[in-house]
Amino acid sequence: MGRPTRVSRALSQNFLTDRAATARLAELAVPRHQQNPLMLEVGAGKGALTELLAPRCRDLRAYEIDPRLVPALRARFARAPQVRVVAEDFLTARPPRTPFSVAGNVPFSRTAAIVDWCLRAPALTDATLLTQLEYARKRTGDYGSWTRLTILTWPRHEWRLAGRVGRDSFRPVPRVDAGIVRIERRRTALLVDGAYESWRRLVTLGFSGVGGSLYASLRRAHPRRRVDAAFRAARLDTKALVGEVTPAAWLRLHEVLAP
Repeated sequence: MGRPTRVSRALSQNFLTDRAATARLAELAVPRHQQNPLMLEVGAGKGALTELLAPRCRDLRAYEIDPRLVPALRARFARAPQVRVVAEDFLTARPPRTPFSVAGNVPFSRTAAIVDWCLRAPALTDATLLTQLEYARKRTGDYGSWTRLTILTWPRHEWRLAGRVGRDSFRPVPRVDAGIVRIERRRTALLVDGAYESWRRLVTLGFSGVGGSLYASLRRAHPRRRVDAAFRAARLDTKALVGEVTPAAWLRLHEVLAP
């Protein structure tokens, strides 16, 4: 046997070694008895998740940035014709033009960039990503507050915290626990295409930061009577902090304030 591959701190590598947690991640990405036509895996590592995804995918492209891991990965899946190990940075990949999914144990330091890549891909149907728990909770509203990115993308994408994975499930053990984020593109968007520019302007204005007060931020661009009417429609207190406002309330605000 060869020497074990050392972990690269620069690549933020924490391998998921808990079989039960890996199985749960695979099940969320592709439920049992279903088959995904095209799946892109972020950071295949040593192939623990790849192994469970392979029988569920007709075409699985396993991206691995660490060249030291690629030969063993290719040898492991040499007899799985549906698996293609891609020796490159996932972030440099061109998104497929046909519907596809993304799954993976995401390097914590690259989470934001990978999520941004997914959200920008027009043909993405869903992403199942293992991230830092704090990131997962913030983006999905689990703290009882909502971030600007989540609100901006909500009309087209649903965000959900789908589970937690303890830090002891990784090697080496990271400093924090992890969370499973599910991002699903809605089959029917909550806004018509022509409304997205006004939505972007409203959300950007709302998060522009007048003491955290959404009401004060919106009053910078809209008459008091319209903002008051919007807050009544959304059943919001004028003292509500912007992070406390739910996506549903934002949609009601937009109905009233959009031109």
